[in-house]
Amino acid sequence: MLDELRAGKIGINQPGQNSSEHDLEDTPEENNNASGTGNAAKSKKGKSRKEGFNLKDEVISWIQVLVAAAIIAFCVNHFIIANSEVPTSSMETTIMAGDRVIGSRLSYKFGDPQRGDIAIFIYPDDEAKGIKTYYVKRIIGMPGDTIDIVDGKVYLNGSDTPLDEPYLHEPMEPEEPQHYEVPDGCYFMLGDNRNYSNDARRWTHKYVKRDKLVAKVLFQYFPKIQKLN
Repeated sequence: MLDELRAGKIGINQPGQNSSEHDLEDTPEENNNASGTGNAAKSKKGKSRKEGFNLKDEVISWIQVLVAAAIIAFCVNHFIIANSEVPTSSMETTIMAGDRVIGSRLSYKFGDPQRGDIAIFIYPDDEAKGIKTYYVKRIIGMPGDTIDIVDGKVYLNGSDTPLDEPYLHEPMEPEEPQHYEVPDGCYFMLGDNRNYSNDARRWTHKYVKRDKLVAKVLFQYFPKIQKLN
């Protein structure tokens, strides 16, 4: 045995060396196991994400968005702006038939109507029948005004000078003289296309009450965008 030790055939460190080699051989397998564990973790994480999607919650979320948008649109359209289509030629050439206009409801909520305003209002003859019809005309007579229409010209409050109306489509055709006295809290409305306008001159109820003025028209948005005055 002593001869074998001297020859190096056996040694006291050999079992340890064998053990070390065995440990090194096991390392890749252990790494593979660790890697497998990581993949399993990733798989579980991906699965968790997929399971986290809830169709019912998603649908409810979209419904909430749509309802909120509808409420905002309703409030804007009923309390801030008035969106109207003008079906006739009574306001040509300021507004053509088929044009769509936007009016500000706030203008008459927090301010007073002015002569020359283009206004959206409730047509008084239909309102007397229980029907709500919206008209678009220009404010000509203010509360307390006297208005005389003579030879196709409008005279205010006994003036000898006719009202300057550069917005008219064409001169008014002469008719029998007409006289109007605007009551307090009311307005007298005429179209810009006077010869083809169903306006206060033709109505049974000739004056529009203050609370029936819906909005001041600010601009046209279809078929083109332009400010109106």
